[in-house]
Amino acid sequence: MELLAPAGGIEQLRAAVRFGADAVYLASDRFGMRARAANFALEDIPAAVEIAHAAGVKVHVTANILMEQGDLSALPDYFRALDAAGVDAFIIGDLGAAAIARRVAPRVALHVSTQASVANSEAARVWYSLGASRVVCAREMSLDDISRMREDMPADMEIEAFVHGAMCMAVSGRCLISSYLTGRSGNRGHCTQPCRWSYTLEEEKRPGEHFPIEEDGRGTFIMNAKDMNMLAHLDALRAAGVDSIKIEGRNKKAFYVASVVNAYRQVLDGSPAANFAPELEAVSHRPYGTGFFFGEAEQAPNYDGYEQQAMHVADVVTADLETRTIVARCRNRFAEGEELEILSPRVPISRVVVRNLAWLPDPTESDPDPAPVPVPVANRSCGIYRFSVDVEVGVGEGAGTATRTDAVATADPATHVAADVGVTARTAADAADILPAAGDFLRVRRFRRSARSGA
Repeated sequence: MELLAPAGGIEQLRAAVRFGADAVYLASDRFGMRARAANFALEDIPAAVEIAHAAGVKVHVTANILMEQGDLSALPDYFRALDAAGVDAFIIGDLGAAAIARRVAPRVALHVSTQASVANSEAARVWYSLGASRVVCAREMSLDDISRMREDMPADMEIEAFVHGAMCMAVSGRCLISSYLTGRSGNRGHCTQPCRWSYTLEEEKRPGEHFPIEEDGRGTFIMNAKDMNMLAHLDALRAAGVDSIKIEGRNKKAFYVASVVNAYRQVLDGSPAANFAPELEAVSHRPYGTGFFFGEAEQAPNYDGYEQQAMHVADVVTADLETRTIVARCRNRFAEGEELEILSPRVPISRVVVRNLAWLPDPTESDPDPAPVPVPVANRSCGIYRFSVDVEVGVGEGAGTATRTDAVATADPATHVAADVGVTARTAADAADILPAAGDFLRVRRFRRSARSGA
C-alpha cells in the first residue's frame, strides 16, 4: 500500500519525504480545503516537486473545494501550471473542475476527492469513464463496504482511504455549519470547526437558562468527532482492497508529520503495530477511534481538546559524531541536564542528556562571529543552540534492526545552515553511537492537555 502524507508547507514536505512517505498531498494558495495551512505559492511547487521526486516520492495536489462559477476561468491556467511543474495527480471533487483538468492537463492523474462522497461501485465507474484513476472513498464507508465496492469496480482503478487524523462529523466533510454561523465556508476551505464548539440546550420560553445536553456544567461537544487511528488494522485495509492509506493533517507541523509517517512506515514495513502505537500518543491528538471502518463512528462529547505525551523541543541542524555535539533550532524550552528523545527515521527512539548548553547568537555587522553564550535553558523560539550529550541513557522500542543511512551534516557557523558532506550507516546494534542527523527531531517526555470551549 502507498503511504500518503500531508504537506502543509515545505518543512512538512521534507519531514514526510525523510520519514518514509511514498507520496505527499499538498495545495497551492488557491482551491484547497485547508486555507489556513501554509500551503505553497504556485511558483514554489516546481521546487517542492523536485524535492519529492528526487526521493522517489509522488506529489498529489488538491483542488477540492466546492467550485463556484467565478472559479472556472482561472482553472485552465492553474492546471497547466501544475502540469508544467511535474505534479503526479490532482485531487478533485467537482465534476466541472475534473472536466477542465482532463482537457488541459491529461498527463496528470485524476484522483476523486472524498468531497465527492464516492461510496459505491457505480459512482466509481462513472468517475472512471471521465478519466479518474483513483477514488478517495467516502469517510462513511466500512471495510466491508470498501471490499464490496472493490469487487465491482474497474480492476485498474485504485482506492485511497483516510486512516489517521481528524475526522469531520459531516458527510465526507460537506458541511454548512461554519458558513451558517460565521460566514466562512468549510466547502471553500475556511472551516471554523463549529462542530468542535461546546453547546447547551435553551428552551424557547426560558431564555438564558441553559440545559446541558449531557451532565456536564460546561455543556457538551456533541458533534466533536474522535481522531482516527488505524495503525493496528493495516492488514485489514489491505485485504479490503485499499491501495493507498492517507494521513490527515495539512494544518499540522513537521514534527507531527514525521512522527505519524514514521509509525505507519514502520508497521507497513513489517514492525508490530504495538511497538509504534505509543508514538501516536506522543503527538497532539484528540481521543482516538477507528472512524466508520468497523461500525458507527464515535464522538468525543466531553471536551474539544488535545493531549500529548511528549513535547517537540528542537529540530536538529547538525550533529558531530566525534565530539558528540548537536546544533539545534529551538521550538520549545529545554534545559541543561534534561533528557531528550531523538526521533529519527527507521531506528529506535534513543535518549541523550543535554550538557554544556549554549546559545549561538546570530552574526551582526558589528559582531560577525559572536561567541557562544552558556545558558541554563534554551527558550528562544527558533534560536540556535549547541550542546554536547552524555552517552545514551537508553534505547526505546521501535524499528528493530532496520539500517539507517543519512548524510552527516556540518554547518556554516555564520548562517547555521547544514550542508551534506558524507554518508554514514547506523543500525540499532550501534545504539551507543547513535546521534541525530540533520532533519531529525528532539522531544521531551512532558504530558500536555489542552481544552477549549465555545468559539
